[in-house]
Amino acid sequence: MARRIDVTGAGGVRLAAWEFADPPKAGEEQTRVAEPDRAPGVLLLHGLMGRASHWASAARWLGERHRAVALDQRGHGQSDRPAGDIYTREAYVEDAEAAIEQLGLGPVVLIGHAMGALTAWQLAAKRPDLVHGLIICDMRASALGAASQREWEDWFKAWPVPFTTLADVRKWFGEDDPWVERPSPSRGEFYAEVMQESPDGWRPVFEPEQMLKSRETWVFDAHWEELTQVQCPTLVVRGLDGELGRAEAQEMVRVLPRGEYAEVADAGHLVHYDRPEAWRAAVEPFLDGVLTR
Repeated sequence: MARRIDVTGAGGVRLAAWEFADPPKAGEEQTRVAEPDRAPGVLLLHGLMGRASHWASAARWLGERHRAVALDQRGHGQSDRPAGDIYTREAYVEDAEAAIEQLGLGPVVLIGHAMGALTAWQLAAKRPDLVHGLIICDMRASALGAASQREWEDWFKAWPVPFTTLADVRKWFGEDDPWVERPSPSRGEFYAEVMQESPDGWRPVFEPEQMLKSRETWVFDAHWEELTQVQCPTLVVRGLDGELGRAEAQEMVRVLPRGEYAEVADAGHLVHYDRPEAWRAAVEPFLDGVLTR
């Protein structure tokens, strides 16, 4: 059963953390009191437009040996979506830092996908005392450039919102989206999880403008320097057909003081969601090693 724990992030933003065997559902009873510490802790950070429930399958098996908590980051899921120019790298990192401290998880293993991976390695560089191990899932360290941001702006405008049904959501993101090279049911399911029903149909739980603002923090800036400052064991994982190329992934491993590399075949950018069992096989040996170090 999913258990929600409210966390206070940077600037007083209310964040929803989830400790669960099943994805969080609307109306779940919440509490502000964490369970007694049980080591080792794991904090799971989703990517841009994601939510904690995207880690549900991972949280289930991680929960057998860890205290696994997934965080709805600011602007996402059931966390607050405050207006204003507050979707900075510093804010996301401080939110994760606050979650670890308020939940008593540290020293923690951080597992992050895409934007969440960037937050994770920046926090590991900033607070080595809080982070025992790190898994970076399909996130580049290089700046993507202004053209990438313009493509995303156009992509958001192309969404046929509101969607009439969740089936329409699944079909558009899994088949009809111009960015889809071949049908991907898992991609359709991924986006169906971030929709909510409104009077005129189904719309995303997030504000696209806030997602674009969040994305600026790695579109225009590279983040190699922070990688060199990460002292804990770190695994860089990529989907073979994901957004992180092999050459860049291996360079990230090279600059990490204690870096390791893994890749998952037949997986795209949503590697942990596309191929959950293969992703588990790629990361579990690393986690076992971290436990014995």
